[in-house]
Amino acid sequence: MSKRIIDSVGKRQSSVTQLKLAVLISGGGTNLQALIDACAGTDFPAGISLVISNQENAGGLMRADKAEIPTRVIRHLDFTDRDAFDDALTAALEAANVELICLAGFMRILGRAFIEHWQDRLINIHPALLPAFKGLHTHRHALEAGVRIAGCTVHYVRAEVDVGPIIAQAAVAVLPGDTEESLGQRVLKQEHRLYPLAVELIARGHVRIEGGNAKLESDWAGEDVTLINPLPAPEK
Repeated sequence: MSKRIIDSVGKRQSSVTQLKLAVLISGGGTNLQALIDACAGTDFPAGISLVISNQENAGGLMRADKAEIPTRVIRHLDFTDRDAFDDALTAALEAANVELICLAGFMRILGRAFIEHWQDRLINIHPALLPAFKGLHTHRHALEAGVRIAGCTVHYVRAEVDVGPIIAQAAVAVLPGDTEESLGQRVLKQEHRLYPLAVELIARGHVRIEGGNAKLESDWAGEDVTLINPLPAPEK
């Protein structure tokens, strides 16, 4: 296991009780950055206690360093099997007294024992409107299917990949001539808005698990929030 441990802590002060987060990454960490920016607000009810990457060259580690957030590199290649890797993750998370784990581009499938140990304390953001388009290459599959609306989902993690109670979703219109890249960029922009919102809802106690679904304490959107694509022709 890597010895890379940064013990610095952020100097930000908060006026609210903060839920202790860990963010698990494998890459550049743009969703991590969205969470860092949200947590910098004095009234945001969560703070990042630890960032863990399974890749020592992940760009997100520099984002955490800049924000003075403790980081760890735990390389999956350093372990003989997935259970041993998962156990090392759990040891690091428990040592940091983590209360909620946010997967943000963490490119490893976690084992059932790990997921069950952290049940309802482990969330993920997926670049599609689940339950549609699970797995990889979501934007390609959306374009191939000819859908008119795409988006992203924050959900609690369960043992089956991309399955679990849905906390929040954001939608974007699929435009004529869209490519995987252009659609992906618009969805990613919404991911950066959605992930902090979902964390805030959890941290403020507005989400509960009931009957296998995540229930909000009230209807935040209301019945008038609608996205139609293509738009109806204007009345003459």
